[in-house]
Amino acid sequence: MFKLLQTAETWLRHPTVTKMISFGIIGVANAVIDFGVFSIAYQALNVPIVPANVAAWMVAVSCSYVMNTMITFRAESGRVLRWKDYFVFAASGFLGMIANTATLLVLSKVMPVYAAKICAIFTAFIVNFAMSHFVVFRAKPRG
Repeated sequence: MFKLLQTAETWLRHPTVTKMISFGIIGVANAVIDFGVFSIAYQALNVPIVPANVAAWMVAVSCSYVMNTMITFRAESGRVLRWKDYFVFAASGFLGMIANTATLLVLSKVMPVYAAKICAIFTAFIVNFAMSHFVVFRAKPRG
């Protein structure tokens, strides 16, 4: 048991694992933001479903960019918000949305929809984290 705890502690100290956890927590917060904005736009303001969803995604991806710049990828970004990085982050988020939808559509044919949705969320998380880690907030070369 002690060895397992040591292994878990060592694993949790790895910078990429720490970033993934932070990215995931921010992702949960942004899911709440997305749902809230969508609900307000769709129900309170009577915005049609697709524009309400796009507006909610835009607000959520913007909040996600700010939080990930300031928290998850603070070392790589220097905690500086940049329009170029924002547009790359939003584009990578769009790629995650496509991966999520494609996974959901394919897997829902061979498993229950809710199980497929969980797999789709996980797939989008991997795509979004990879795009953020390797493209948007990649470490700047030294020199």
